[in-house]
Amino acid sequence: MSHLYTEVRGSGPTLVLLHGWGLNVRVWDGLAAALCDRFRIIAVDLPGHGRSLWPPERSSLAGQAAQVHETIAEIATEYSLLGWSLGGQIALQLVAGAPRRIPLTSTVHRLVLIATTPRFATSPDWPHGAPPERLTALAAGLRADYRRTVSDFLELQVRGSAAGAEALQQLRASLFAHGDSGEHPLLSALARDLELLRDTDLRSLLPQITLPTLVIAGQYDRVTMPAASNALADSLPNARYVEIRRAAHAPFLSHLPQLGALIADFLQQP
Repeated sequence: MSHLYTEVRGSGPTLVLLHGWGLNVRVWDGLAAALCDRFRIIAVDLPGHGRSLWPPERSSLAGQAAQVHETIAEIATEYSLLGWSLGGQIALQLVAGAPRRIPLTSTVHRLVLIATTPRFATSPDWPHGAPPERLTALAAGLRADYRRTVSDFLELQVRGSAAGAEALQQLRASLFAHGDSGEHPLLSALARDLELLRDTDLRSLLPQITLPTLVIAGQYDRVTMPAASNALADSLPNARYVEIRRAAHAPFLSHLPQLGALIADFLQQP
């Protein structure tokens, strides 16, 4: 069993935070500070990111979701789950795969998905994705120049956003400020997660996810198209879609007060 690195702060109902590709728990510092007076926040380093180990034998999306569940089950018996981008796909896999592959020993109450898509790559029946060649190029860039490739990807995440320069500064600081002796995430983990983003299609699982769900998109997101998040919300039985004006891929950085209030209101509904 591989337990993941976590940080816990605050008190109240538990909210678990799952970050996106290449980042770590530091990206949540602002949101956690905004919510920890009302919620017990558990931020998780995904496998191979930050200070979490990377077990290659559990590198599938279901395997990573199981690691998240096993880690949280030792800390909380019930919680709500917030996932951003790749973290959102892992959250969907966790709650959808639970009856078959992930025997839940904790209860998940509500789901918040930020900049999340059930299928990242475009296909003939899914026009809301990115060209698979973009992921292939990103993987090649990782092998050639890790820092430049990830830095360019972070810039894409904030392009078009209000307060984009400040959000980019926070993303870069988060990436390089937290890890095992300051090292970057394992290249093998990043490469494997790019494969998952290229190949994963969660659309068939969505009808069985009946949890109350808040789906949040940025108006100018160029990583996860808002249309993809909107389609995700339409396919979930109990979801609400909110699009944040003048936001991009990381609205919890660029529009923190708005996001904090939106998430808190949703989680505190009866």
